[in-house]
Amino acid sequence: MVQKLYIGVTDSQWFHYLAARQPDEVNFWKPGGGAFRALPEAGLFLFKLKKPHNAIAGGGFFLRFTRLPVTLAWNAFGDKNGAATLPDFIKTLQSSRPNLHPSDQIGCCILAAPFFFPPEHWIPTPEDFSPNIMTGKTYDGNAATAQKLLDAVRERQAYLGETDDLLEEDADPERPLRLIRGRVGQGGFRALVTDAYERRCAVSGERTLPVLEAAHIKDYAKSGPNRIENGLLLRSDIHKLFDAGYVTVTPEHRIEVSPRIREEFENGRDYYRFHGEKLVVEPGDPAEKPDAGYLGWHNEQVFRP
Repeated sequence: MVQKLYIGVTDSQWFHYLAARQPDEVNFWKPGGGAFRALPEAGLFLFKLKKPHNAIAGGGFFLRFTRLPVTLAWNAFGDKNGAATLPDFIKTLQSSRPNLHPSDQIGCCILAAPFFFPPEHWIPTPEDFSPNIMTGKTYDGNAATAQKLLDAVRERQAYLGETDDLLEEDADPERPLRLIRGRVGQGGFRALVTDAYERRCAVSGERTLPVLEAAHIKDYAKSGPNRIENGLLLRSDIHKLFDAGYVTVTPEHRIEVSPRIREEFENGRDYYRFHGEKLVVEPGDPAEKPDAGYLGWHNEQVFRP
């Protein structure tokens, strides 16, 4: 059951660029950086194209809203921001915010499992969606307009062979959350881990955002999921050491630094001070804390004691 849906006024160039690429996630950005509170997690977010199209052309499922500097939004999502290059991305943002600098923050609505209808399947904009609306409008899932839109989306997805479990009627309110969290892409993973750790390195406490990176505990290439509990926010040098097996974190959330740093590089004093210490920051939500199973995997399969 979709509790709420949102129709967001969408830039046609952004839409067509992404529709041609069919990504697994997108960043529906807000150049002014204003907050987005219109949808709960897993809520349906529909793309309403501006004039002359004036139609609903696709959508996605809301994962999270965050704010990121332009350059970090690009590093996280790349062309899933709807532009081919960082200069193109900045140019598009500056069309709405002329004095924008690459270090300025923008709002990021992270959408998973986006879908894009071909023009012949676009949905007419609801009559109660005023042409004066500049950003978007929320509809209660039980409202007649919302039900009509949901039916239209389901019909088009079925016709195109793109049915989605997230749109199925279900009495279990937790099911959409489980489904959406299983579809987090690489960009979403980076943004979610960054926010879960309050933008601080879990080992050192470093707050300088450009040097912080979301690390997979169990490597993505080894079937490690893009889930917060499989992530750590680490300073870039510590991230490299973690991936190379010179640093690990135990299931008790204690840091271990390998003696191999000293043996191989005759150095490492800056890192050995962390040895035996607890992580300095962890997610507040117990379900998002580093998973003991993933940590155990890293201890046994990657760490070099």
